[in-house]
Parts: sequence; C-alpha cells; structure tokens
Amino acid sequence: MSTITPPENPEADPRVKAVFDDIRATRGTDYVNNLWRYLAYDPALLEQTWQDIKAIMATPSSLPPMVKEMLYMAVSVANSCSYCVHSHTAAARAHGMTDEQYSEFIRIVTLAARTNHLANALQLPVDEVFDKG
Repeated sequence: MSTITPPENPEADPRVKAVFDDIRATRGTDYVNNLWRYLAYDPALLEQTWQDIKAIMATPSSLPPMVKEMLYMAVSVANSCSYCVHSHTAAARAHGMTDEQYSEFIRIVTLAARTNHLANALQLPVDEVFDKG
C-alpha cells in the first residue's frame, strides 16, 4: 500500500498535464504508469524526476537503450525495488532483451551480489592495479 494518495484528477494541474503529455510523446504511448501518477501529488518533484529520467534514460547516448534498462534493473534488484524491477524488465524486453539475455543478467547479478558480500565480509584491500586514485 502506498504512503500517499495520488491525486484523483492529476492532469487538472497544468504542470502535471505538461509532464504527462511529455511522457506520452517521449515514450510514444498513451500509458502513464503509477510512478508518475503518484508523483503527481508534488508537481515539482514530478517535473524534476521526469527531467532526470528523460535526460538519462530517453536520450540517445553511447549505451544502447536495452543496456540502460538492464543497468537500471540491476540497481533495482540491489535496492530491493520490486516496482522498478518489474518496470525496467518490461522496458528491457521492449528494447529486445531475450529470455537468454535475461537469464544471463540474473546469473551476473546474483554472482556480483555474492562476491560483493564476500569481499565486504573479508574487508579486502583494493589491489593497486585497480586503484587509479
């Protein structure tokens, strides 16, 4: 259950409507998901969050969109955000992620989590060849 109640008619606020319209145009869909609908309770937070996500996730860069989504998935797994895991897994699939790639992703994420815990538990010193500082 959410900690807030989303606005009943969020697009009555012109700031919210402008963001929702931009989300629809950028993503090429009429669907506006719950993250945005709930963030509409605070138009300034909604605007800033969309601006940041659009700049990083929806703007062409040196990383392909599927890779960006898979990175987002990995961080979402690490942060235990079920909503984001589901959302970005769907987005990665929409960008072409196959079942084989998803399986490999899961193997990498679980391996990294295990070896991160081992290195953290052992408090290993960083190898000089890895430390550029």
